[in-house]
Amino acid sequence: MTTSAVRTRAWRDGTVLAEDFPFDQISDYVDAGDCLVWADVCAPDDDILASLAEELRLDPHAVEDARGRNERPKAVRYPTHTFLTTDALRRDRDGSVALTRVSVFATKHAFVTVRLDDGFDIEPVVQRWDANAELLRYGPRALTHGLLDVLVDQYFETLQGIDDEVDALEDALFDERPQNGRQVQEQTFRTRKNLARVRRVVLPMREVVNTVTRRAIEPDDSTELVPYFEDLYDHVLRASEWSDSLRDLVATVHETTMALADNRMNQVMKQLTAWAAIIAVPTAITGYFGQNVPYPGFGRPWGFALSVAAIVVVALALYTRFKRKDWL
Repeated sequence: MTTSAVRTRAWRDGTVLAEDFPFDQISDYVDAGDCLVWADVCAPDDDILASLAEELRLDPHAVEDARGRNERPKAVRYPTHTFLTTDALRRDRDGSVALTRVSVFATKHAFVTVRLDDGFDIEPVVQRWDANAELLRYGPRALTHGLLDVLVDQYFETLQGIDDEVDALEDALFDERPQNGRQVQEQTFRTRKNLARVRRVVLPMREVVNTVTRRAIEPDDSTELVPYFEDLYDHVLRASEWSDSLRDLVATVHETTMALADNRMNQVMKQLTAWAAIIAVPTAITGYFGQNVPYPGFGRPWGFALSVAAIVVVALALYTRFKRKDWL
């Protein structure tokens, strides 16, 4: 079971000033005016969120949205802060796509991340910030970019996994020794389900990044981060277009699976019909020669030879004809 955990850090001029200090000291660093403060809260309880809202004077509606798991990804500006919420993606061991809600409260000097569970590892984000420490002088906007950049990278990794699944499904469709049709259909359904979860996160992210980018070009803010956010927005568009392409491919695979199943059924029916026609020949001839009335060759050896010859000749003729028509 995930337990509440809080991690804190403060920077001054891009240099780490303090780390893992008590939660109630956040406002002290914020009030200093020259510090950038980050706090990460994992699996928060109501008391921690209430304390967070009091420390940073957060809007109660934003705090309520940070608790919800089914909120649509969005970015909202409030008088005292900007609120952002979205989902991180990961692949579980069974191959399914899992979501982890990640929310952000960004004020002028503070940046707070709220994770509802530990499904999203915050350490790669911290490493991204440390690798681009020169950007931290731009404040919470730089931290926002680093977080979103890591999330979008995970989107690409998840989409790549789904792309590999689609390739495997395409190969299975036309394999010389086709797999069980039910297995292919089940895998197609799982892939469609995973892709639907990814699209539910990726598509709204375009508006989230667009909102943050517009915030970065306002007259009272530095515009040095604009190219970074434009590049991030381009990555989100690519992820969105990739998901659209995969959706079309999965739909095509599903339709092709159904068409191939119908085609295989037709082939089976043709083969059964052809063999039934061939088997009907000896049945008819032996039935005729089995009559209790005299017939040509009745009671003579050449009559039996005639019946056998008729069976062989007609059966071979039917087999040859069906083979030419590709029924056998």
